[in-house]
Amino acid sequence: MRRPVDSLFGRLALLFIGVLLLSHVAWFALVRLERTQTQTRYAVEEVAFLVDAVREHVARAPDQPLPSRVQLVDPASADVPPSSERAPAALRRFVDDVRDRMPPGTDVRPGPPGFPPTIWVRGPHDERWIVVPAHALRIMRPIQRLIPWFVIIFSAAVFAALVAAWMLQKPLRSLAQAVGSFGRGEPVPPVRESGPRELRLLTRGFNQMVKEVARTEHDRAVMLAGVAHDLKTPLARLRLRAEMMDEARARDGVVRDVESMAHIVDQFLVFAHDGADRSEPVEVDETCERIARNYRAMGAMGATGDAASVQTKLAAGGDFRLPAATLERVISNLLDNARAYGAPPVVIETARGADGYVLTVRDHGQGIAAQDLTQASRPFVRLDPARGGNGHSGLGLAIVERLVRRAGGELQIGNGDDGGLAVRMTFSFDIVQRTVAEAASAW
Repeated sequence: MRRPVDSLFGRLALLFIGVLLLSHVAWFALVRLERTQTQTRYAVEEVAFLVDAVREHVARAPDQPLPSRVQLVDPASADVPPSSERAPAALRRFVDDVRDRMPPGTDVRPGPPGFPPTIWVRGPHDERWIVVPAHALRIMRPIQRLIPWFVIIFSAAVFAALVAAWMLQKPLRSLAQAVGSFGRGEPVPPVRESGPRELRLLTRGFNQMVKEVARTEHDRAVMLAGVAHDLKTPLARLRLRAEMMDEARARDGVVRDVESMAHIVDQFLVFAHDGADRSEPVEVDETCERIARNYRAMGAMGATGDAASVQTKLAAGGDFRLPAATLERVISNLLDNARAYGAPPVVIETARGADGYVLTVRDHGQGIAAQDLTQASRPFVRLDPARGGNGHSGLGLAIVERLVRRAGGELQIGNGDDGGLAVRMTFSFDIVQRTVAEAASAW
């Protein structure tokens, strides 16, 4: 099961969203803190200005009335509020800031609860308390105004970050898909070079590598095809001359050697063939049953011709169809491989899985050592000593793998639970349907 967080886009999105959230929350907290401090400084300066103005007014024009919101109260009055020790913490800090702003020895107290709030100030040389209005401190009020803007700005930033992450991972995703197709042996068109400079350089290097590998593969296929084709005529003449020999024992030995060489040449030609299979798709279950019946009839798995040497367990249904030539070559190569290296019975199985059709051919021989499984499908590799033999070039499983991948399937080689080699081929539903549709349009 794929998890979005495992993808590059998912991780970039989480990274961008996390960074944006952290930066916006920090910005929001700093704005609130700065606004609160600015508001407090303004309120302190306002109180200090009013107190100085009242003192100047009393010193110069004591007979003139004061503004209605400013009062002079006798220290013996019962209206004088108590000290600010029991006031809220925010109000106590404000009173301390006002006291620090006044001359040393000034007594500053908050007024009784009410609106507008008042501050009582009495300096060392003041005969009466000076009561002035104070700026109302609404510390928590700005949050209601900033939250909508915070949400809008954060949403816009997240959208822009997601677009940037998508644009960054898009060329990398195309390159990853091309690498996967190349690893499965599928034809890979040149990947478009886009994105950052390092990614463009990586894409350019990959395209060049694909061209070089394709050129090398083509040269090798042409060489193999040429050598195999040129050997057919001498082998035919050699077989004809061998059959004209008088001594039967020598004649049979030479004929067997010529047949082994001819088989190797045929495998070279099949391996070198690089074209797509244009043959008509046939039902896999029906074709596998026919091939197994022919092998049983010819006694291909042993001299005794045991009828149980090739068994079938076919349950995929009539919708499982593959090109006829590809299917014939795959099953024939696997049965020949099982005859040469394995032990009967050989079982051909088909099934309809959750993600696609499964075709399996397994024998009951010794199988392949675990450390050699990765080498089993490589061309010209023969796993000794158990998997040797005459007339074999190490191309059997390599041909099967190439044919299966060319048909759009996946091949897995392993050892069966009850012994022997098991070759499992998986073809997704859409691959099979596309193969049938392309064949129908061509015909």
